[in-house]
Order: sequence, then structure tokens, then C-alpha cells
Amino acid sequence: MLSLHNLKTAAMPMGMVVGVLLCRPIAALESWSGNTITPALISMMLFFTFCRVDIRQMRPSRMHLWLLLFQLIGAVAVYYACMPFGQVMAQGAMVCVLAPIAMAAVVIGGMLGANIATMATYSLICNFVIAVFAPLMLHAYGNGDCTFGQIAMKIAPLLIMPFVAGQACRHLFRRLTQWISDHSQISFYMWLISLAIVIGRTTCFILDTDADSGVEIRLAAAALVICLIQFAVGRRLGRRYGDTVAGGQSLGQKNTVLAVWMAQQFLDPVSSVAPTAYIVWQNFVNSYQIYKKDREAAKNQI
Repeated sequence: MLSLHNLKTAAMPMGMVVGVLLCRPIAALESWSGNTITPALISMMLFFTFCRVDIRQMRPSRMHLWLLLFQLIGAVAVYYACMPFGQVMAQGAMVCVLAPIAMAAVVIGGMLGANIATMATYSLICNFVIAVFAPLMLHAYGNGDCTFGQIAMKIAPLLIMPFVAGQACRHLFRRLTQWISDHSQISFYMWLISLAIVIGRTTCFILDTDADSGVEIRLAAAALVICLIQFAVGRRLGRRYGDTVAGGQSLGQKNTVLAVWMAQQFLDPVSSVAPTAYIVWQNFVNSYQIYKKDREAAKNQI
């Protein structure tokens, strides 16, 4: 009989393989649902996570400030660093850094042992700050049409509603909150389903994109380098402030759905290949981290 550790280890790569092999049916299902399946799963995962967050423990810290500065300054720096390779490369790289922390990062961080109050605080701060600054940067380096309201409407419903519902549940339905806390592993399986869906949509997008294959490869390679750098820098900052995992997930795991939308709407659409590839890279990193965490936990139980 498979242990929970072995089941998780096998399920993560299988989820990605299923997403690739069934990319067309998955994309069709998402389209039929009006692209509501993934947001619904993310909202449920966040609700489960926010039920475990005590709002009194949520405090901004210096780590949050450094993470934000890296995102804002780094996005501009990487744009100019990649300009010699063309504007499409520069825009694709920039949006991979500029994108705010993923909604699911708090969930994955919790699985990996991060302080979820620290991550929830950063998620709220980061998404608000990026909603303010992204229109300015997309105006300067894109087509100039982006507004605060457009980005805020993409962020607020998925972030604020689960947070409010989770806090209300903590105070009004204590037995339900305890049950959710005791069954927090459900978040993993919801993430697994959303992973298969996201990988499926990503595969379809890459297959259908009408762009030069050399440009696509360079954008994907840039996304890989940026992904690894952001996880590494985030973990180093997190280690300095006592929470390595929170730092790594906060900076490395991006809201790629928002990043792809920003690239397609306000930059050269081909540049969206970079955040699309980032989806794959960050999920490889997450899968490896969860595998490593579960392996260590299994060893400690022996």
C-alpha cells in the first residue's frame, strides 16, 4: 500500500504529465467553464489557508520591504539588461520579475513549513503595491493602456474574498476551522488539480503561439534563469530574517496567470511566452521542494 509520502511524490510529476497529454481537453473544459475552474480552486486553497491565519500575527517586516524592492528595481534592471536581445526579450523578462506573488504561494509555503502569517501579510502587501506600480511600468515599457483598476480587478476577488471568508470562519465556525486545520492536506490535492489544468493550458498556448521558435526558446531560457534567481534570492533574504521558505516562495512563486494577461494585453503578445514558461519552471521547483520536504519527514519518522 502506498504511503502518503510516496503518493505525493508520484502525484506531482503525474499531474504535470496529465496536463501535457490532455492539454486539448483541459483547455476545452476551462473554456467551457468560462475560465472559472482554476480561480475557484485557488480561492478554495486560499480559504483553507487563511482559516489557519491569525490576523493578529500579520505584521509587515523588513523582509517584505526587501522583497518588494527587489521586484520593483529588478523588473526595471532586467528590462534594460535584456534590451540588447530585443524588446520582446526585455518585456518578457521584465514581467517575470514584476508579477506579484502567486495566490497559491501561501498554500505551497504552508506545505513546506513557512510561517503562513508572514506569507499572507506579504501576499496582501505585494499584490496591492504591484497593482499601483505595474500600470506605471507597463505604460513606460508597453503600449501605455494599462490602468490601476484593470489590474486590481484581476487581483482583488481572488485574494480579498478568501481572506475575509477565512477570518470570518475562524471567529464564527470554530469547529469547521478545526476540521479544516486537521485536514489541511486537502489543499495539496486541490493544488495538484490546478497544476494539471495550468500545465495543460500552458502546453496549448505554446503549441498555438505563432512566433519564431528561436525567440520562444530564448524567452523560455530567460524565464528559467529568472525563476531560479528569484527563488535563490528570496531564500537568502528569508534565511536572514528567520524564514527561508517564506522568502523563497514569496519572491519565486509568481502569479503567472496575471503575468501572462499583462504581457498579452499591454506588451508585445509574443513576450507572454516568458511568463508562460515560468509556470512550468516554478512548478518544477515547487514539486522538487515538496518531494524533498516529504522525504525528510519520512526519514525523521523512521
